[in-house]
Amino acid sequence: MKPTISPVGDCAISIDFGQAIDPKINRQIRQVIEQIKLLQLDGIIELVPTYCALLVQYDAMVYTYSDICRTINPILQESVTDSANERVTIIEIPTIYGGEYGLDLGFVASHNHISEAEVVSIHSGTDYLVYMLGFIPGFTYLGGMNPRIATPRLSSPRTLIPAGSVGIAGEQTGTYPSDSPGGWQIIGRTPVTMYDMSKKQAALLRAGDYVRYVPIDEKSLGMEYIPSIYEIESGDLRGYK
Repeated sequence: MKPTISPVGDCAISIDFGQAIDPKINRQIRQVIEQIKLLQLDGIIELVPTYCALLVQYDAMVYTYSDICRTINPILQESVTDSANERVTIIEIPTIYGGEYGLDLGFVASHNHISEAEVVSIHSGTDYLVYMLGFIPGFTYLGGMNPRIATPRLSSPRTLIPAGSVGIAGEQTGTYPSDSPGGWQIIGRTPVTMYDMSKKQAALLRAGDYVRYVPIDEKSLGMEYIPSIYEIESGDLRGYK
């Protein structure tokens, strides 16, 4: 479907790209963001991507709703660039699976009638697209998880999930960047700091990045981990669709 624009209050618009969690839609959202940035427009305050939409916040003293629509509409008419040879950023997240760090690994395994080792192998064998950040600062919503390990949320959320916990909810997976309540099934934990307010880019991950979980053992927990960040061709992603 063609993107549609609707007002959000008096100083923002929502651009709707569809009603599906889809890599092509996400790619279109990211391309629109880049095109808007290239215009270097005064009065654009923030660009916030979600699974299927883009929120554009603007200064109402600079633009009216009609003005911002006229500015954005030409960008929305452009086609999505073929991603066959797209260079993407991938971040490796070392993760301890199971035990006290992954209290729900056993349940995820039994729910899907496979072993815990298979859950780990499947979960760490896919490269996950960061669709968006939300819920709390730095929390990533990742797409592309194998449905073989899909598991419902907890029936009753926990009051405290430790920072770095890796969880599953339905067919989504993600990492808690800070201590927080939560209802995701926790299968592991990373020693990597996912959100650091002292850095210019506080969140380690950005929408459009890819995450690769790398299993490590508990003996490695005391080590200081600096995640590997590099670029690869999109066609070389594991589990890429």
